[in-house]
Amino acid sequence: MDGTKIPCKMLSLDPYSQWLGIEILECELGRCRVAMTVRKEMLNSMNKAHGGITYSLADTAFGFAANTHGRFAVSIETSINHIEAVNEGDYLVAESIIEKVNNKLGFNIIEVKRGNEMVALFKGVVYRTAKEWED
Repeated sequence: MDGTKIPCKMLSLDPYSQWLGIEILECELGRCRVAMTVRKEMLNSMNKAHGGITYSLADTAFGFAANTHGRFAVSIETSINHIEAVNEGDYLVAESIIEKVNNKLGFNIIEVKRGNEMVALFKGVVYRTAKEWED
């Protein structure tokens, strides 16, 4: 399967990312940009976006980019730095770029931005299985 089509297939099978309202902006081999708008039901008790929201957006970008090479890739380690608070109505863009990929592992850096301002930095490692994506 063409790797750039895999994220669209993944999104169509992902009810959680659909609930978040994630849309794919760009996708190419080893890179994916996704976006979403923060809604009221995503806020925490301090009236800011729950940290899981930026984490989920970044994790989706991470998974989509990691799978563009055509093999099922699953996360084995992830972490995030929350840099700025996020508010209701904020439009967030997450871009995942594969920094290094080999036969079994892929290493990604994902920046989550509100306009030009970075609000979170996510790092992830995937295990690349032998299973291929099919049309």
